[in-house]
Amino acid sequence: MPYNVAHRKRSQIKVPEITVYFWAVKILSTAMGEATSDYLVHRMDPVIAVTLAGAALLVVLGGQLVVRRYIPAVYWLTVVMVAIFGTMAADVMHIRFGVPYAASAAIFAAVLTVVFLTWYRVEGTLSIHSITTLRRELFYWVTVGTTFALGTAVGDLTAYTFHLGFLSSGILFIAVILIPLLAWRFAGMNEVAAFWFAYIVTRPLGASFADWMGTPHNIGGLNWGRGTVSIGLTVVIVILVAYLSVTGVDTASSTRGINSSSRG
Repeated sequence: MPYNVAHRKRSQIKVPEITVYFWAVKILSTAMGEATSDYLVHRMDPVIAVTLAGAALLVVLGGQLVVRRYIPAVYWLTVVMVAIFGTMAADVMHIRFGVPYAASAAIFAAVLTVVFLTWYRVEGTLSIHSITTLRRELFYWVTVGTTFALGTAVGDLTAYTFHLGFLSSGILFIAVILIPLLAWRFAGMNEVAAFWFAYIVTRPLGASFADWMGTPHNIGGLNWGRGTVSIGLTVVIVILVAYLSVTGVDTASSTRGINSSSRG
């Protein structure tokens, strides 16, 4: 990629500030992605569903890359599409090609490790506060997509392979996501490492509760229907994103990102 494109500093950071709203919308988007993906792959050929979701993702991701600042509606629409596509990618590996959940989880974990190592080697930081160039933003979105696929596989692994079921898996991941929070707050864990740890866990956390709400009684769910759960979560996400758009409470400081020299 030409230097003047890959390294050009942007006037504003392209990602939101990390607030309680960020985590709320992130978890809701993972749940919505799970419900929507399950609804679609059970009503059309999984490969076709993945292809359509992938095409939609490319369109919205292109929009995210083109805008010059963080716009809540654009950013979170991209996250939602990554959630849907990442879920489908992990599910198709199992449904269409028979890859065990343990194997797909291991594959996506390996891919994520390579992405992290490459990102750090090239840019010297994994901090989202440093997302001020096109190349760093591309690394960010590849990482986000991989975390969704990994989290989907891990959530299915605990629910199905380990026979914990959806509700128990959700409760388990609530406990797991507290680990980086407590380690960062009381044990001095690197904040970038704590962020990505928690970010990965949001995927199986949200997906487990979405499955619990949407699946039939005979497999441990509340039988609300995947379509109903998807629509309900979409409404909540739209309300929260509209609030963020109006208030700007999650708009990160551009100075913080541009001046960031963290190598965490």
